[in-house]
Amino acid sequence: MLNDNNVMFENEEQNQSVEDGSSLENTKEGEETVLTEETLSFVDLYEQSFQDVPYGEILIGKVVQINPDVVMVDVGYKTEGQVRVAELQDREGNITVSVGDEIEVVVDRKNEDSLILSRNKAVKVKVWNDIKEACETNTTMTGNVQERVKGGFSVDIGIQAFLPGSQVDIRPVRDYDKYIGLNLDFHVLKYDMKRNNVVLSRKTVLNMEREGEKRKTLETITEGTIIEGVVKNITDYGLFIDLGGIDGLLHVTDISWGRVKHPSENFSKGDTVTVKVLTFDREKERVSLGLKQLIDNPWDTIQDKYAVDSAVEGKVVNIVDYGAFVEIEPGVEGLVHISEMFWTKKMKHPSKIISIGDIVNVKILDIDPENKRISLGLKQTMPNPWETLKDKYPPGHIVNRKIRDITDFGIFVGIEDEIDGLIHVSDISWRKRVKHPGELFKKGDEIEAVVLNVDVENEKFSLGIKQLENNPWEELSLKYTVGSVISGKVTNVTDFGVFIEVEEGIEGLAHVSELSQKRVKSAKDLYAIGDTVTAVVKNIDAKNRKLALSIKDYESTSEESSLKHYVNNKEKITSSLGKALADLKLYDV
Repeated sequence: MLNDNNVMFENEEQNQSVEDGSSLENTKEGEETVLTEETLSFVDLYEQSFQDVPYGEILIGKVVQINPDVVMVDVGYKTEGQVRVAELQDREGNITVSVGDEIEVVVDRKNEDSLILSRNKAVKVKVWNDIKEACETNTTMTGNVQERVKGGFSVDIGIQAFLPGSQVDIRPVRDYDKYIGLNLDFHVLKYDMKRNNVVLSRKTVLNMEREGEKRKTLETITEGTIIEGVVKNITDYGLFIDLGGIDGLLHVTDISWGRVKHPSENFSKGDTVTVKVLTFDREKERVSLGLKQLIDNPWDTIQDKYAVDSAVEGKVVNIVDYGAFVEIEPGVEGLVHISEMFWTKKMKHPSKIISIGDIVNVKILDIDPENKRISLGLKQTMPNPWETLKDKYPPGHIVNRKIRDITDFGIFVGIEDEIDGLIHVSDISWRKRVKHPGELFKKGDEIEAVVLNVDVENEKFSLGIKQLENNPWEELSLKYTVGSVISGKVTNVTDFGVFIEVEEGIEGLAHVSELSQKRVKSAKDLYAIGDTVTAVVKNIDAKNRKLALSIKDYESTSEESSLKHYVNNKEKITSSLGKALADLKLYDV
């Protein structure tokens, strides 16, 4: 069968037909072949056709016959070529071509009467041509990432090429294994056919794509635009959102109208989010984004929705040392201070009582929309035990209780469950000056005290010990009036005066200016501890337990009394003497 000037040769033992009708006659065995002029012309053409075959170049051939071992392919020369069946089979051994298919091949070599073709070499030649073109024109090639190798990946682009780890992505890669098996586009950075070496880059492809997206984004983005992006990175202060070639910052304060502890609690890398452009600096390509701005600010209408003293249900979203934050609606959180959690329980930390995620009923204590603060109470939704205590323990009621704690300022005694009563250091004794309650009492002691007051509002239970007896100062004020003379022993001598105990536990002060009518530099010059002195009462302050005494006034009073006594006696003596002298005159001769 002939196409144009091509000739198909049958078996040499048969007569060969040629296009012009001439023939070759075979001689007997051992005889030389007799060639005609036409025969010589044909042989020359046949030999010439082999010389013109382009070795190593890709030829387009048509499959004309499929045999068990070879596939015959017409490549347009004087003879058909042969391709090994193995080069045209898939992995399962199935032949991938049919008669009439056109395939790319290269002439590998020639035999005496046929061409040996290679499909595999044609593929490689084409791949190298594609590699060269891609490198020179900066176009992309598609390849399959095969496996991890030292420093990067092995990629199948028709031949094995190398993809450095630094050229995999724009951003640092943490999980390299996720790329195995992917079909991706690459740029050819460099190639060396002789060494069979090709270096690829996916990073440059992504950069080009990103630049294209960036230009498109910059053309459309404006302040106020609502745009969709992908979470690219998460930090303590916010999210970086890829808007398409350009990154925008969604600050943590613009995520929600409520409190956001850390952006990672609600977002992950790769999440798609819809945001609003708040500010855009085209020159610096900086974009500030907002998420909460997509909804109305709930704090603007907070006072319309909630009233002080109203009860609401909320979810515990955060616990701190000083209390718990409760979300009563999206974006609105209130603080339940630790002091507002329970009426009586003493807590070291709120987490001992409640947990994040708990649903609780709370009462609104205060609303401050300007500062976005709501004060909440948990205990206010429960009965107040202090109201009951006030009725149960009226002032004057006497109790016997054990001491739970002793401090510098007083004694705490157990009243009921978690409620303690305080005996202040000033309410321990009328007569003794108590520096520290521990001098007189210890924990676990049972003592008797009288109820002074139950302050429901401030949750204070006040008790007293000294109130179990009458106030000696009030009795003292009744017993002695200003100007009364009183005696006692010196208990202390200071630079500013002398303390005198006039009754058990009751002391008065004679100031240095009240010690003598003469100038006194120091009280120690006149008195010592244990001296018995007499003084005049200058003032009694029973409420503040103060007694002012004056020794000089007593001395002055004593002197006046002595002088009066002396004058009276002198007058009596003078009168008697005059009478005696008069009597003497009566007897004068």
